[in-house]
Amino acid sequence: MNYEIDGTSRIPAYIQLYQMLRSDIIAGVYSYGSKLPSKRTMAEETGVSVITIEHTVELLCEEGYTEARPRSGVYVIFQKSDFQGMPAMIEMEHSSAGHRMEADGKTWRREVTFADRSESVSAGSTTSADPLTSAYSTASAHTPVSAGSPGASSAQFHPHPHPHVSSGSEFPYTVLAKTMRRVLLDYGERILVKSPNDGCAELRSEISAYMARSRSIHVKPDQIIIGSGAEYLYSLVAQMFGKETVFALEDPSYGKIRQVYEAYGIRCDMLPLKPDGIASEDLRKTRATVLHITPFNSYPTGISVGGTKKQEYLGWAAQRGGILIEDNYDSELTISGRAENSLFSMTEQENVIYMNTFSRTIAPSIRVGYMILPERLIEIFHRRLGFYSCTVPAYDQYVLAELLRSGDFERHINRVRRRKRKEKKTENFTKR
Repeated sequence: MNYEIDGTSRIPAYIQLYQMLRSDIIAGVYSYGSKLPSKRTMAEETGVSVITIEHTVELLCEEGYTEARPRSGVYVIFQKSDFQGMPAMIEMEHSSAGHRMEADGKTWRREVTFADRSESVSAGSTTSADPLTSAYSTASAHTPVSAGSPGASSAQFHPHPHPHVSSGSEFPYTVLAKTMRRVLLDYGERILVKSPNDGCAELRSEISAYMARSRSIHVKPDQIIIGSGAEYLYSLVAQMFGKETVFALEDPSYGKIRQVYEAYGIRCDMLPLKPDGIASEDLRKTRATVLHITPFNSYPTGISVGGTKKQEYLGWAAQRGGILIEDNYDSELTISGRAENSLFSMTEQENVIYMNTFSRTIAPSIRVGYMILPERLIEIFHRRLGFYSCTVPAYDQYVLAELLRSGDFERHINRVRRRKRKEKKTENFTKR
Protein backbone atom coordinates (compact mmCIF):
# COMPACT_ATOMS: atom_id res chain seq x y z
CA MET A 1 0.00 0.00 0.00
CA ASN A 2 1.95 2.95 -1.34
CA TYR A 3 -0.16 5.83 -0.04
CA GLU A 4 1.38 9.06 1.19
CA ILE A 5 -0.61 11.31 3.51
CA ASP A 6 0.06 15.03 3.08
CA GLY A 7 0.44 16.38 6.60
CA THR A 8 0.37 19.99 5.36
CA SER A 9 -2.99 19.62 3.59
CA ARG A 10 -6.18 21.09 5.03
CA ILE A 11 -7.94 17.89 3.96
CA PRO A 12 -8.14 15.48 6.94
CA ALA A 13 -5.96 12.38 6.74
CA TYR A 14 -8.91 9.99 6.70
CA ILE A 15 -10.43 11.84 3.73
CA GLN A 16 -7.12 11.76 1.84
CA LEU A 17 -6.84 8.02 2.42
CA TYR A 18 -10.49 7.52 1.49
CA GLN A 19 -9.97 9.31 -1.83
CA MET A 20 -6.89 7.22 -2.67
CA LEU A 21 -8.54 3.93 -1.75
CA ARG A 22 -11.69 4.86 -3.65
CA SER A 23 -9.59 5.70 -6.71
CA ASP A 24 -7.82 2.33 -6.59
CA ILE A 25 -11.09 0.45 -6.06
CA ILE A 26 -12.65 2.11 -9.11
CA ALA A 27 -9.49 1.47 -11.14
CA GLY A 28 -9.55 -2.22 -10.21
CA VAL A 29 -6.41 -2.28 -8.07
CA TYR A 30 -8.66 -3.77 -5.40
CA SER A 31 -11.06 -5.93 -7.41
CA TYR A 32 -14.59 -6.98 -6.56
CA GLY A 33 -14.61 -9.44 -3.67
CA SER A 34 -11.02 -8.77 -2.64
CA LYS A 35 -10.13 -8.12 0.98
CA LEU A 36 -8.52 -4.87 2.05
CA PRO A 37 -5.45 -5.00 4.31
CA SER A 38 -6.24 -5.03 8.01
CA LYS A 39 -6.75 -1.73 9.78
CA ARG A 40 -3.56 -2.19 11.77
CA THR A 41 -1.57 -2.95 8.62
CA MET A 42 -2.96 0.11 6.84
CA ALA A 43 -2.19 2.27 9.88
CA GLU A 44 1.42 1.06 10.00
CA GLU A 45 2.00 1.51 6.26
CA THR A 46 0.45 4.97 6.03
CA GLY A 47 1.72 6.32 9.35
CA VAL A 48 -1.70 7.25 10.71
CA SER A 49 -3.67 6.00 13.71
CA VAL A 50 -6.01 3.02 13.67
CA ILE A 51 -8.84 5.42 14.52
CA THR A 52 -8.10 7.35 11.31
CA ILE A 53 -8.25 4.09 9.35
CA GLU A 54 -11.57 3.24 11.02
CA HIS A 55 -13.04 6.57 9.87
CA THR A 56 -11.81 5.88 6.32
CA VAL A 57 -13.26 2.37 6.25
CA GLU A 58 -16.56 3.58 7.70
CA LEU A 59 -16.88 6.14 4.92
CA LEU A 60 -16.01 3.57 2.22
CA CYS A 61 -18.67 1.23 3.60
CA GLU A 62 -21.31 3.94 3.79
CA GLU A 63 -20.62 5.02 0.21
CA GLY A 64 -21.05 1.44 -1.01
CA TYR A 65 -17.48 0.67 -2.09
CA THR A 66 -16.80 -1.90 0.64
CA GLU A 67 -18.56 -3.88 3.32
CA ALA A 68 -17.31 -4.96 6.73
CA ARG A 69 -17.88 -8.61 7.60
CA PRO A 70 -17.77 -9.55 11.31
CA ARG A 71 -14.63 -11.44 12.33
CA SER A 72 -13.49 -11.51 8.70
CA GLY A 73 -12.46 -8.10 7.40
CA VAL A 74 -13.40 -5.43 4.89
CA TYR A 75 -14.24 -6.54 1.34
CA VAL A 76 -14.69 -4.63 -1.93
CA ILE A 77 -18.26 -4.72 -3.27
CA PHE A 78 -17.80 -2.19 -6.09
CA GLN A 79 -17.82 -3.79 -9.55
CA LYS A 80 -17.59 -1.97 -12.85
CA SER A 81 -19.88 -4.54 -14.50
CA ASP A 82 -22.72 -2.73 -12.75
CA PHE A 83 -22.15 0.30 -14.99
CA GLN A 84 -25.00 0.99 -17.34
CA GLY A 85 -23.12 3.82 -19.08
CA MET A 86 -20.67 3.89 -21.98
CA PRO A 87 -17.22 2.27 -21.78
CA ALA A 88 -15.59 5.63 -22.39
CA MET A 89 -17.32 7.01 -19.33
CA ILE A 90 -16.08 4.09 -17.23
CA GLU A 91 -12.55 4.54 -18.51
CA MET A 92 -12.57 8.23 -17.67
CA GLU A 93 -13.82 7.48 -14.16
CA HIS A 94 -10.98 5.00 -13.67
CA SER A 95 -8.34 7.45 -14.81
CA SER A 96 -9.34 10.34 -12.59
CA ALA A 97 -11.55 9.09 -9.74
CA GLY A 98 -10.77 10.66 -6.39
CA HIS A 99 -8.68 13.47 -7.85
CA ARG A 100 -11.32 15.87 -9.19
CA MET A 101 -10.50 18.96 -7.25
CA GLU A 102 -10.83 21.24 -10.28
CA ALA A 103 -13.18 21.23 -13.27
CA ASP A 104 -10.57 21.98 -15.93
CA GLY A 105 -9.36 19.80 -18.78
CA LYS A 106 -12.64 18.11 -19.63
CA THR A 107 -11.79 15.09 -21.74
CA TRP A 108 -15.20 13.73 -22.71
CA ARG A 109 -18.56 15.38 -22.70
CA ARG A 110 -22.01 15.06 -24.18
CA GLU A 111 -23.78 18.41 -24.37
CA VAL A 112 -27.41 19.10 -23.59
CA THR A 113 -29.09 20.59 -26.65
CA PHE A 114 -30.39 24.12 -26.22
CA ALA A 115 -33.18 25.65 -28.25
CA ASP A 116 -31.79 29.08 -29.05
CA ARG A 117 -35.00 30.10 -30.78
CA SER A 118 -37.08 29.82 -27.62
CA GLU A 119 -34.22 30.26 -25.13
CA SER A 120 -35.38 27.23 -23.15
CA VAL A 121 -32.98 24.52 -22.08
CA SER A 122 -33.70 20.95 -23.06
CA ALA A 123 -31.86 17.80 -22.11
CA GLY A 124 -32.72 15.91 -25.25
CA SER A 125 -35.53 18.15 -26.57
CA THR A 126 -35.97 21.70 -27.85
CA THR A 127 -39.00 23.45 -26.48
CA SER A 128 -40.06 26.50 -24.55
CA ALA A 129 -40.97 26.47 -20.88
CA ASP A 130 -44.41 27.18 -19.49
CA PRO A 131 -44.91 30.57 -17.83
CA LEU A 132 -44.69 30.83 -14.09
CA THR A 133 -47.66 29.28 -12.29
CA SER A 134 -48.53 28.91 -8.65
CA ALA A 135 -50.38 25.60 -8.75
CA TYR A 136 -47.71 23.77 -6.82
CA SER A 137 -48.18 26.02 -3.81
CA THR A 138 -51.43 24.26 -2.88
CA ALA A 139 -49.89 20.78 -2.86
CA SER A 140 -49.54 18.99 0.43
CA ALA A 141 -46.12 19.18 2.00
CA HIS A 142 -46.59 15.69 3.38
CA THR A 143 -47.51 13.76 0.25
CA PRO A 144 -44.91 11.27 -0.94
CA VAL A 145 -45.52 9.48 -4.21
CA SER A 146 -47.33 6.44 -2.91
CA ALA A 147 -45.54 3.12 -2.89
CA GLY A 148 -48.91 1.53 -3.52
CA SER A 149 -49.55 3.42 -6.73
CA PRO A 150 -49.14 1.77 -10.16
CA GLY A 151 -45.51 1.14 -10.90
CA ALA A 152 -44.50 1.85 -7.33
CA SER A 153 -41.26 0.64 -5.89
CA SER A 154 -40.92 -2.75 -4.28
CA ALA A 155 -38.15 -1.47 -2.04
CA GLN A 156 -38.40 -2.20 1.66
CA PHE A 157 -39.35 0.98 3.51
CA HIS A 158 -37.25 2.33 6.33
CA PRO A 159 -39.29 5.47 7.10
CA HIS A 160 -37.20 8.60 7.07
CA PRO A 161 -38.09 12.06 8.43
CA HIS A 162 -39.88 14.38 6.04
CA PRO A 163 -37.60 16.90 4.29
CA HIS A 164 -39.44 19.78 5.99
CA VAL A 165 -39.36 18.20 9.43
CA SER A 166 -36.58 19.04 11.87
CA SER A 167 -33.66 16.65 12.16
CA GLY A 168 -34.28 16.61 15.90
CA SER A 169 -31.12 18.62 16.51
CA GLU A 170 -32.07 22.23 15.93
CA PHE A 171 -29.39 24.86 15.72
CA PRO A 172 -28.66 26.37 19.18
CA TYR A 173 -31.07 29.25 19.63
CA THR A 174 -28.61 31.38 21.60
CA VAL A 175 -26.00 31.16 18.83
CA LEU A 176 -28.58 32.00 16.18
CA ALA A 177 -29.91 34.96 18.17
CA LYS A 178 -26.39 36.27 18.78
CA THR A 179 -25.60 36.07 15.07
CA MET A 180 -28.81 37.89 14.17
CA ARG A 181 -27.98 40.73 16.56
CA ARG A 182 -24.46 40.95 15.19
CA VAL A 183 -25.75 41.22 11.61
CA LEU A 184 -28.10 44.05 12.63
CA LEU A 185 -25.19 45.94 14.19
CA ASP A 186 -22.43 45.17 11.68
CA TYR A 187 -24.36 45.32 8.42
CA GLY A 188 -26.49 48.32 9.34
CA GLU A 189 -28.60 49.70 6.51
CA ARG A 190 -27.18 47.16 4.06
CA ILE A 191 -29.95 44.81 5.22
CA LEU A 192 -32.46 47.23 3.66
CA VAL A 193 -30.90 46.93 0.20
CA LYS A 194 -32.57 44.52 -2.24
CA SER A 195 -30.66 41.30 -2.81
CA PRO A 196 -29.15 40.62 -6.25
CA ASN A 197 -31.34 38.26 -8.26
CA ASP A 198 -29.01 35.27 -7.78
CA GLY A 199 -28.52 36.00 -4.08
CA CYS A 200 -26.15 38.11 -1.98
CA ALA A 201 -22.48 37.80 -2.86
CA GLU A 202 -21.57 37.21 0.80
CA LEU A 203 -23.72 34.09 1.13
CA ARG A 204 -22.80 32.67 -2.27
CA SER A 205 -19.11 33.13 -1.47
CA GLU A 206 -19.45 31.39 1.91
CA ILE A 207 -21.43 28.50 0.41
CA SER A 208 -18.72 28.11 -2.24
CA ALA A 209 -16.03 27.89 0.46
CA TYR A 210 -18.14 25.52 2.58
CA MET A 211 -18.75 23.16 -0.34
CA ALA A 212 -15.02 23.00 -1.05
CA ARG A 213 -14.28 22.16 2.61
CA SER A 214 -17.08 19.68 3.18
CA ARG A 215 -17.80 18.09 -0.20
CA SER A 216 -14.71 18.59 -2.35
CA ILE A 217 -17.03 20.53 -4.66
CA HIS A 218 -15.03 23.43 -6.07
CA VAL A 219 -17.30 25.97 -7.72
CA LYS A 220 -17.36 29.69 -8.33
CA PRO A 221 -19.87 31.81 -6.38
CA ASP A 222 -21.60 32.77 -9.63
CA GLN A 223 -22.57 29.12 -10.14
CA ILE A 224 -24.74 29.31 -7.00
CA ILE A 225 -28.39 30.40 -7.09
CA ILE A 226 -30.16 31.26 -3.81
CA GLY A 227 -33.90 30.64 -3.41
CA SER A 228 -36.56 30.25 -0.74
CA GLY A 229 -36.54 26.49 -0.35
CA ALA A 230 -36.46 23.41 -2.50
CA GLU A 231 -39.84 23.87 -4.21
CA TYR A 232 -38.83 27.26 -5.58
CA LEU A 233 -35.62 25.76 -6.98
CA TYR A 234 -37.62 22.91 -8.54
CA SER A 235 -39.77 25.52 -10.29
CA LEU A 236 -36.68 27.20 -11.74
CA VAL A 237 -35.42 23.87 -13.07
CA ALA A 238 -38.82 23.14 -14.61
CA GLN A 239 -38.86 26.46 -16.45
CA MET A 240 -35.25 26.15 -17.55
CA PHE A 241 -35.72 22.78 -19.27
CA GLY A 242 -39.21 23.28 -20.66
CA LYS A 243 -42.46 21.33 -20.64
CA GLU A 244 -41.57 18.89 -23.44
CA THR A 245 -38.57 17.53 -21.56
CA VAL A 246 -39.29 14.21 -19.85
CA PHE A 247 -38.13 13.97 -16.24
CA ALA A 248 -37.52 10.70 -14.36
CA LEU A 249 -38.09 10.56 -10.59
CA GLU A 250 -37.59 7.98 -7.87
CA ASP A 251 -40.76 6.10 -6.91
CA PRO A 252 -41.58 6.64 -4.08
CA SER A 253 -40.18 10.11 -3.56
CA TYR A 254 -40.99 13.45 -1.93
CA GLY A 255 -44.39 14.30 -3.40
CA LYS A 256 -43.77 17.97 -4.11
CA ILE A 257 -41.01 17.16 -6.60
CA ARG A 258 -43.51 15.62 -9.01
CA GLN A 259 -46.23 18.15 -8.18
CA VAL A 260 -44.03 21.13 -9.00
CA TYR A 261 -42.76 19.66 -12.25
CA GLU A 262 -46.24 18.64 -13.41
CA ALA A 263 -47.54 22.12 -12.54
CA TYR A 264 -45.26 23.33 -15.34
CA GLY A 265 -46.57 20.74 -17.78
CA ILE A 266 -43.61 18.38 -17.48
CA ARG A 267 -44.17 14.66 -17.88
CA CYS A 268 -42.65 12.67 -15.01
CA ASP A 269 -41.59 9.07 -15.54
CA MET A 270 -41.69 7.32 -12.15
CA LEU A 271 -38.90 4.72 -11.79
CA PRO A 272 -39.24 2.18 -8.94
CA LEU A 273 -36.63 2.69 -6.23
CA LYS A 274 -34.99 -0.58 -5.20
CA PRO A 275 -32.85 -1.06 -2.06
CA ASP A 276 -29.72 -0.25 -4.12
CA GLY A 277 -31.24 2.53 -6.23
CA ILE A 278 -33.09 2.67 -9.55
CA ALA A 279 -32.71 -0.56 -11.51
CA SER A 280 -30.45 -0.52 -14.58
CA GLU A 281 -33.23 -1.87 -16.80
CA ASP A 282 -35.57 0.95 -15.80
CA LEU A 283 -32.85 3.51 -16.51
CA ARG A 284 -32.38 2.04 -19.98
CA LYS A 285 -36.09 2.02 -20.79
CA THR A 286 -37.04 5.53 -19.72
CA ARG A 287 -37.32 8.27 -22.33
CA ALA A 288 -36.29 10.86 -19.76
CA THR A 289 -33.26 13.07 -20.21
CA VAL A 290 -33.42 14.64 -16.74
CA LEU A 291 -33.13 12.36 -13.69
CA HIS A 292 -34.03 13.82 -10.28
CA ILE A 293 -32.55 11.72 -7.48
CA THR A 294 -31.87 11.89 -3.75
CA PRO A 295 -28.78 9.68 -3.40
CA PHE A 296 -28.57 9.99 0.40
CA ASN A 297 -31.54 9.10 2.64
CA SER A 298 -34.19 9.36 -0.05
CA TYR A 299 -37.59 10.29 1.37
CA PRO A 300 -39.66 8.35 2.46
CA THR A 301 -37.65 5.11 2.15
CA GLY A 302 -34.38 6.29 3.71
CA ILE A 303 -32.50 4.50 0.91
CA SER A 304 -28.93 5.63 0.18
CA VAL A 305 -27.17 4.47 -2.99
CA GLY A 306 -23.58 3.29 -3.09
CA GLY A 307 -20.66 4.30 -5.26
CA THR A 308 -21.44 1.77 -8.00
CA LYS A 309 -24.97 3.08 -8.54
CA LYS A 310 -23.77 6.69 -8.45
CA GLN A 311 -21.29 5.90 -11.20
CA GLU A 312 -24.11 4.27 -13.16
CA TYR A 313 -26.27 7.39 -12.84
CA LEU A 314 -23.38 9.49 -14.15
CA GLY A 315 -22.90 7.07 -17.05
CA TRP A 316 -26.61 7.25 -17.84
CA ALA A 317 -26.50 11.05 -18.06
CA ALA A 318 -23.32 11.09 -20.14
CA GLN A 319 -24.60 8.45 -22.56
CA ARG A 320 -27.79 10.28 -23.50
CA GLY A 321 -26.59 13.86 -23.02
CA GLY A 322 -28.83 14.24 -20.00
CA ILE A 323 -28.83 16.00 -16.66
CA LEU A 324 -28.84 14.67 -13.10
CA ILE A 325 -30.50 16.74 -10.38
CA GLU A 326 -28.79 15.79 -7.12
CA ASP A 327 -31.16 16.63 -4.26
CA ASN A 328 -29.05 16.33 -1.10
CA TYR A 329 -31.35 17.75 1.57
CA ASP A 330 -30.07 15.42 4.35
CA SER A 331 -26.48 14.76 3.32
CA GLU A 332 -24.76 16.78 6.05
CA LEU A 333 -26.15 14.52 8.75
CA THR A 334 -24.39 11.31 7.73
CA ILE A 335 -22.96 9.69 10.87
CA SER A 336 -19.64 8.70 9.29
CA GLY A 337 -18.42 12.25 8.73
CA ARG A 338 -18.16 14.23 5.55
CA ALA A 339 -20.38 13.09 2.70
CA GLU A 340 -17.51 13.34 0.24
CA ASN A 341 -18.95 11.28 -2.56
CA SER A 342 -21.54 13.63 -4.01
CA LEU A 343 -22.38 13.11 -7.67
CA PHE A 344 -21.34 16.69 -8.42
CA SER A 345 -17.82 16.04 -7.08
CA MET A 346 -17.49 12.72 -8.94
CA THR A 347 -17.65 14.04 -12.49
CA GLU A 348 -16.20 16.69 -14.78
CA GLN A 349 -18.98 16.25 -17.33
CA GLU A 350 -20.95 19.28 -16.15
CA ASN A 351 -24.17 17.27 -16.24
CA VAL A 352 -25.10 17.50 -12.54
CA ILE A 353 -27.19 20.20 -10.84
CA TYR A 354 -26.71 20.13 -7.06
CA MET A 355 -29.45 21.23 -4.63
CA ASN A 356 -29.54 21.60 -0.86
CA THR A 357 -31.29 23.64 1.83
CA PHE A 358 -30.72 24.80 5.41
CA SER A 359 -34.15 23.62 6.62
CA ARG A 360 -32.92 20.29 8.00
CA THR A 361 -29.59 21.46 9.36
CA ILE A 362 -30.73 24.66 11.11
CA ALA A 363 -34.53 24.73 11.46
CA PRO A 364 -37.64 24.14 9.30
CA SER A 365 -38.42 27.86 9.48
CA ILE A 366 -35.20 28.69 7.59
CA ARG A 367 -36.65 28.70 4.09
CA VAL A 368 -33.37 29.10 2.25
CA GLY A 369 -32.00 26.74 -0.36
CA TYR A 370 -29.28 26.85 -2.97
CA MET A 371 -28.67 25.34 -6.38
CA ILE A 372 -25.26 24.85 -7.99
CA LEU A 373 -25.28 24.96 -11.78
CA PRO A 374 -22.64 23.56 -14.13
CA GLU A 375 -20.72 26.45 -15.69
CA ARG A 376 -22.13 25.74 -19.14
CA LEU A 377 -25.70 26.33 -17.89
CA ILE A 378 -25.08 29.69 -16.19
CA GLU A 379 -25.53 31.88 -19.28
CA ILE A 380 -28.64 29.97 -20.36
CA PHE A 381 -30.13 30.28 -16.88
CA HIS A 382 -29.55 34.02 -16.73
CA ARG A 383 -30.89 34.60 -20.24
CA ARG A 384 -34.04 32.61 -19.54
CA LEU A 385 -34.73 33.23 -15.85
CA GLY A 386 -32.36 35.96 -14.71
CA PHE A 387 -35.19 38.49 -14.41
CA TYR A 388 -36.60 36.76 -11.31
CA SER A 389 -35.83 38.57 -8.06
CA CYS A 390 -34.24 36.58 -5.26
CA THR A 391 -36.99 35.34 -2.94
CA VAL A 392 -34.84 35.37 0.22
CA PRO A 393 -34.50 38.66 2.17
CA ALA A 394 -30.98 40.09 2.32
CA TYR A 395 -31.02 39.98 6.14
CA ASP A 396 -31.63 36.21 6.19
CA GLN A 397 -28.82 35.70 3.70
CA TYR A 398 -26.37 37.75 5.76
CA VAL A 399 -27.23 35.72 8.89
CA LEU A 400 -26.50 32.46 7.07
CA ALA A 401 -23.30 33.89 5.63
CA GLU A 402 -22.11 34.78 9.13
CA LEU A 403 -22.99 31.33 10.49
CA LEU A 404 -20.86 29.77 7.76
CA ARG A 405 -18.02 32.29 8.06
CA SER A 406 -17.75 31.98 11.85
CA GLY A 407 -17.68 28.18 11.81
CA ASP A 408 -20.82 27.97 13.99
CA PHE A 409 -22.68 26.04 11.30
CA GLU A 410 -19.99 23.37 10.91
CA ARG A 411 -19.54 23.05 14.67
CA HIS A 412 -23.27 22.38 14.93
CA ILE A 413 -23.10 19.74 12.18
CA ASN A 414 -20.19 18.02 13.90
CA ARG A 415 -22.07 17.98 17.22
CA VAL A 416 -25.08 16.37 15.56
CA ARG A 417 -22.88 13.76 13.88
CA ARG A 418 -21.14 12.89 17.15
CA ARG A 419 -24.49 12.50 18.89
CA LYS A 420 -25.85 10.30 16.11
CA ARG A 421 -22.71 8.13 16.14
CA LYS A 422 -23.04 7.72 19.90
CA GLU A 423 -26.71 6.79 19.57
CA LYS A 424 -25.84 4.28 16.83
CA LYS A 425 -23.17 2.63 18.98
CA THR A 426 -25.57 2.44 21.92
CA GLU A 427 -28.23 0.90 19.68
CA ASN A 428 -25.78 -1.69 18.33
CA PHE A 429 -24.60 -2.52 21.85
CA THR A 430 -28.14 -3.12 23.13
CA LYS A 431 -28.83 -5.49 20.22
CA ARG A 432 -25.99 -7.83 21.24
